[in-house]
Amino acid sequence: MKLTALEIKQQEFEKSLRGYDKAEVQAFLNLMSNEWEHLVARNRELEEKIDELEEKLKHYERVEEALHETLQTAKESAEQKLSGARKDARNKIEKAEMEAESIIREATQQRQQVRQSIIRLLDRRKEIIGGIRSYLELAQESLEQFSEDEAALFDLPEDEDTFSKKLNERAQRRKKRIVDDEQALEEEPQSMPPGAENVDDIIDELD
Repeated sequence: MKLTALEIKQQEFEKSLRGYDKAEVQAFLNLMSNEWEHLVARNRELEEKIDELEEKLKHYERVEEALHETLQTAKESAEQKLSGARKDARNKIEKAEMEAESIIREATQQRQQVRQSIIRLLDRRKEIIGGIRSYLELAQESLEQFSEDEAALFDLPEDEDTFSKKLNERAQRRKKRIVDDEQALEEEPQSMPPGAENVDDIIDELD
């Protein structure tokens, strides 16, 4: 049963010979009516406050859900970006390693080519020096032969057979000397040309 302040105020009781004082009862009813009205108003105010707080709570729940979704999206996006950055870094590292290996391989090949070129130049230098030495020896021999021929101008004429024999002997000695020189060159031990032992040091200086 729901009472109102007006009902409490207008409530009537049966009269009896020895009943309560009517004025006191009415005063109490008025007091109760006022208090009840106050409590009802306060209750209504609290209910409105509760409704307002529930609306705010729903709003905060919606905000929390939106924030959670935003954070989840941001987390997924950050993970994707981090994964992409790691993949890109790995690709760059692999590419750099491949380029470094290619540079090292090319440099090694060029070093070997330079070394072979230097050795060929040293071989050519040895050949040139040998050729110059042979030429000088031949020139020395020709000079000596010219001196002998010049001295022979003052000898008495010999018969034709003796003169031919001497010329033949001289030609044989010259031929034998040339053959001996060629054999000496062929029997000379094959070794690195002079300066070849320092080829690697020369290449290092060039590098």
